[in-house]
Amino acid sequence: MHPTLIAQSTPEKTALIWAPTGARLSFGELESRSNQGAQLFRKLGLQIGDSVAFFTGNHPRFFELCFAAHRAGLYFTPIPSKLTAGEAEYILKDCGAKALVASMAMSNVASEIAERLPQLHRFMLDGAIGGYESYEAAAATMPASRIADETTGQDMLYSSGTTGRPKGVRIPLSGAPIEQLHPGVVMLQKLFKFGPETVLISPAPFYHAAPLRFMLSAQRLGGTVVAGARFDAEETLAGIAKYQANAGQFVPSMFVKMLKLPEEARNRHDVSCMKTAIHGAAPCPIEVKRRMIEWWGPVLYEYYAGTERNGFCFVDSKTWLTHPGTVGRAIQGTLHICDEDGNDLPVGAEGTVYFESPDKFEYHNDDEKTVQSRNPLHPNWTTLGDVGKLDADGYLYLTDRRAFMIITGGVNVYPQETENLLVNHPRVADVAVIGVPSEVFGEEVKAIVQPMDWKDATPAFAAELIQFARANLAPEKCPKSVDFEPELPREQTGKLMKRLLRDRYWSERESKLV
Repeated sequence: MHPTLIAQSTPEKTALIWAPTGARLSFGELESRSNQGAQLFRKLGLQIGDSVAFFTGNHPRFFELCFAAHRAGLYFTPIPSKLTAGEAEYILKDCGAKALVASMAMSNVASEIAERLPQLHRFMLDGAIGGYESYEAAAATMPASRIADETTGQDMLYSSGTTGRPKGVRIPLSGAPIEQLHPGVVMLQKLFKFGPETVLISPAPFYHAAPLRFMLSAQRLGGTVVAGARFDAEETLAGIAKYQANAGQFVPSMFVKMLKLPEEARNRHDVSCMKTAIHGAAPCPIEVKRRMIEWWGPVLYEYYAGTERNGFCFVDSKTWLTHPGTVGRAIQGTLHICDEDGNDLPVGAEGTVYFESPDKFEYHNDDEKTVQSRNPLHPNWTTLGDVGKLDADGYLYLTDRRAFMIITGGVNVYPQETENLLVNHPRVADVAVIGVPSEVFGEEVKAIVQPMDWKDATPAFAAELIQFARANLAPEKCPKSVDFEPELPREQTGKLMKRLLRDRYWSERESKLV
């Protein structure tokens, strides 16, 4: 299926409900608007395999942009809405974007982008500032008919590089007709029963891999998406009840916030219509998941996968209750737990998690990271960098995460970029950035700083460093707190022994989970 086929049979069917206003977009409107977008991209000279980027935040016209790029055979990159101009510029250059569509809500940063990248075709939603054309006006001049050379495009989303800079995950274009379902969409259809009756609520940022792919997959299968500008615990519960959402995509920190609502607020909304509550992106605390199952019933479905699409683990509520803490068993790819040399380890042993799969991916412009993702003995075994173990039944348990990558509220934060910034402060001698426990977000960012002069180990200097980071990085990358140490633990080779630092903050919490 595809929205174009649904538009032919039931053009009035709702493709999107914009929760903040209740406005609806029909499949007929999605079809005509995405056709106009594809026509505009061709008019600009974008050809199959070229790249376009969207800097819109959560916006109701985001979906037509994605389907326009998809049917034009383009790579499309959603840019996180909280990035600075420098961070956005890096992604735009790295992905090779030839066109950018921003929204008026992003105008402050977008104006800087226009100055930095004058060669880009630049459009804006909800009006236009200097250096941008109105997207709505430009698209309205285009025919609503399908372009002659339609072919399936592909998202190009950003992960981290070895230097801490984000790296694009580039998956080869399939060359398939747009109506042909991607195997990943077929899998979601089977696992979660997505189809024309699906009403999927997704309160997460659109630029994340999971919400992006779940929402577009639901629409490809004829379902309705309920989306909004931001997550609010009670508003999400109200949306489930109001729109009778029977599916949803969440991260564990959302569950925490829902559970922390007053009982009266939680009971105010009937969520019995929810039949498929999908979660991933970060480990869910065992007690949080148990309480959610008690509240919503056995409707929670957990997955473990990555932007790279190299494998997929899955577990339903009933099975999870017999294997608490697992992130599932592989249903795409074959799991291997390997030692540092790439050899298989026995059941119960901890090691690097690999998926054996014929599917290929590469980190754009980062051959070193691409090579590091491959098992040294088996080139078709790839890893996301996680450490875990398998039980006798083949269920995976993650025991460490991507070489100390911080997952805060479902957002991946790579410490190296923050460290690189802070160490350049004139009064900082050395710095380590780690994730420490957070009741709400799972983890939060902490900087441990060795000052040039120990006299600077003060709350005032800690506040100055936090502000310094906020002026240069997206908010989620900035430390929430700063601790000071006279000297950071480093090996003679200069390698920072982060585990020694991390264990100070995690040992008490982890001991409670044993």
